[in-house]
Amino acid sequence: MSSKKLIDGYPFVSYTHDTYDAPGMISQAASFLTWMDKRRTVRDFSDTPVPKEVIADIIRTANTAPSGAHKQPWTFCAVQNPDIKKVIREEAEKEEYKSYNSRMPKEWLDDLKPLQTDWHKPFLEVAPWLIILFKRIYETDDNGKKRNNYYVQESAGIAAGFLLAAIHHAGLVALTHTPSPMNFLGDILGRPDNEKAFLLVPVGYPAAECWVPDIHRKPLEEVAVFY
Repeated sequence: MSSKKLIDGYPFVSYTHDTYDAPGMISQAASFLTWMDKRRTVRDFSDTPVPKEVIADIIRTANTAPSGAHKQPWTFCAVQNPDIKKVIREEAEKEEYKSYNSRMPKEWLDDLKPLQTDWHKPFLEVAPWLIILFKRIYETDDNGKKRNNYYVQESAGIAAGFLLAAIHHAGLVALTHTPSPMNFLGDILGRPDNEKAFLLVPVGYPAAECWVPDIHRKPLEEVAVFY
C-alpha cells in the first residue's frame, strides 16, 4: 500500500521501483536493446484486424509519457473506419504528390532513394488502424480563457516514442508518416483549433510478403559521448 502526504499543500505518494544488481541490470538493458533493435518502419501491411482493446492499451502506454508541467498536451485519434481512412489517404496523397514533385529539393529526394518511397500511400487504407497524434497547443477553460501548454513539441515527441515502443511490444508494426502540411487531418477528424496534427501512424501486422530497406543504425560511438 502506498503512503501519501502533502508537500506545500500538494498531494504526493511514496514511490518504489524495481531495481537490479549490476549483472541483472546488464541483462535487462541488453535484452530490451535486442528487442527494440528488431523494430523497423514498415510500409507493407496486412489488413488483418487488430482488436480495439490492443490499440486502447497502446494509447494508454503512450499517455504515460512525461510532459511539460504534466499537462499531457496530446490527443490520440484512432481510426478504424474504412471511409475515413480512404479520405485520409486521398488528402495525404495530394500533399505528398506536391512534395515529391515540387516541394522537396533534389538533395532530399536523393536521400530518400534508398528507402524507395513516393507519393503513393496505400498503407493508409490497408493498415487496420491509423493513430493520429495531435499536439494540444493550449487549453480553454469554461470561461473561454486560453492557457498555454508547455514544451508541447518535446512532450508530443516523447509520447510518440512511447507509442512506437508499445506498438512494437504488442507484436505489431508501424510507420511514422508526416505528410506536410497536415492540417487536413484536423479538418477530416473535426478536431478543435487548439490541436495540431503531429504524427500519422498506421498500425497493424506486417504483410505476408514484407520488404524493408537494408539499412543500418549508427554505432554507439557515432551517437554517444561519455564524459
